[in-house]
Amino acid sequence: MSDPYATDPARTLDPVQAEQPAAQTVRWTGHLLLFLRVMAVLSMAKGLYHWAVVCGFTGPEGGFEAQTVPWQTATVFFAVIDLVAAVGLWLAAPWGAVVWLTATVSMAAVEIIFPQVYGGRMPVVAIEAVLLVFYLFLAIQSAREHPG
Repeated sequence: MSDPYATDPARTLDPVQAEQPAAQTVRWTGHLLLFLRVMAVLSMAKGLYHWAVVCGFTGPEGGFEAQTVPWQTATVFFAVIDLVAAVGLWLAAPWGAVVWLTATVSMAAVEIIFPQVYGGRMPVVAIEAVLLVFYLFLAIQSAREHPG
């Protein structure tokens, strides 16, 4: 009687190829994970900054309560969404990237469409756009590493 494990093609493995190192196959995925962790730290810092403004530790003259309602609303929104994005990005969860993308696009939209809220800071929009494009590049490259 023959051994069923030896003849079953699902149970036999091809030998490891020396020409294709394992580190090469996760190159872009590793870069994407590093980027997500860096963005998590930055999102945490942004969220804590917004909470410091809300609590009155820093911020514009007169404090949080002296500002307009749109400014207060945007500040509280970013205080919450940046911290949620930071947790999701650090965990490399799919929802973390979605929340971070929402926060990034929202900040750019507030700066462009509603310049009266934060002053229409175009350098902030440029930085957010560069980070967004870099994330999309890494995500596409990582997806190409794992076809199927």
